Amino acid sequence: MPYEIVATDRRAAVAYGGGMEEFDPGTRHVLPAPPKAGMPAPPKDEAAWGYATRPMRIPARHDSMPGDRFGKDGGTYLVMYDEVRADELSSERVAALGIATDAQLRVHVVVLPHAAEHIAEATDRMLLRAGLVGLVLIAAVAYFAVRIALRPLEAIRVLTASVTASDPRERVTVPATGHEITALATTINTTLQRLDNAAAQQRRFVADAAHELRSPLTTLLASLEVALAYPERTDWPATATTAARQTHRLHALAEDLLLLARLDTRAPTADPEAVDLTALASRLAERYPLTERGPLTLTCDSTAPARAHGNPDAYERLLRNLLDNAARHAAHRIQITIRNQDTWVVLTVHDDGPGVPTEDAERIFERFVRLDDARSRDHGGTGLGLAIARDLAHRHRGTLTLKPRTLGACFELRLPQAPTPAGE
Repeated sequence: MPYEIVATDRRAAVAYGGGMEEFDPGTRHVLPAPPKAGMPAPPKDEAAWGYATRPMRIPARHDSMPGDRFGKDGGTYLVMYDEVRADELSSERVAALGIATDAQLRVHVVVLPHAAEHIAEATDRMLLRAGLVGLVLIAAVAYFAVRIALRPLEAIRVLTASVTASDPRERVTVPATGHEITALATTINTTLQRLDNAAAQQRRFVADAAHELRSPLTTLLASLEVALAYPERTDWPATATTAARQTHRLHALAEDLLLLARLDTRAPTADPEAVDLTALASRLAERYPLTERGPLTLTCDSTAPARAHGNPDAYERLLRNLLDNAARHAAHRIQITIRNQDTWVVLTVHDDGPGVPTEDAERIFERFVRLDDARSRDHGGTGLGLAIARDLAHRHRGTLTLKPRTLGACFELRLPQAPTPAGE
């Protein structure tokens, strides 16, 4: 790049090069010299002054040759320059340059268009190469970082791929990193545990259902086989009565199983209909067949209408199951009580039977559970009544629990209260 160093009170250039020799600055400098400094030199510990830039005209040359840096007619070029005081230099350097001790030096650097383009192209090439190298390095680092980060996900995928609906016992390893993958692994393990519990419950349900169905079928088949083997000695009315009783048990069990299957597969939905549980309980108490249950009395105690949103048939089935359970165990009396408490409707069914041990207060709501198995079978119980009642209560956003009592068993049903219609 062309440059020229000039000084005040000096006709020839102090130094030059990069093409300025075409003008022979050793005889007379080409670019203007600076004026003498009118202020003292800055202290040595201060920063140097910055360079300035301005366009300057280069004189024309009549003897220019092809390939010269400057054209035949000279031209105006952008020149960067900076000034240096001679007293900032050492005396030896001043003497070597051949300038006065109070002179002002100016360094000119001519920016040629093709040189600027060359610098820009070189800079672009360098930046392009650096950018490509940086992109490759970033891509490589990102690839290996993602591979390492996703390694736990691959382990989770391999383990979950081995899980089957019939045997969901596999569990994924929870990383100790504490980030999102840990939360994902924990959630998957929780889901697998729910699947495992559901599969185990389904297996128990199928086994219990098969056992319950086998008992009446065995009794019915044995009775009919004996009657057919010895027809002349068979009491046919008694045989028909036994067959009808066992068939009725099979029918009731099949209906309960179908209802449970529908409850398990159907999601709870909000029912806009409001049902008066006081009227429903009173109607059931009047029509309930107590003659088949022995000397029992059934009373319904209620002070006001008690409304809850839901399906009337579902509520009737729920209350009937509670009454059937109470009638099988009551000694003399069954009482239904209905009250409005805050935003809840509370219905209780209380009998004066032997009650339920405290340790079995939750187990009696499981399917096919009977605390007095022989007596329940004699009275036609399927072991599903209380389980169905609790499922129906939960579907209506309520609860069904066994309340502790000193005498008998007391089942409490709590349902969200429906608003009272306007005008009542």
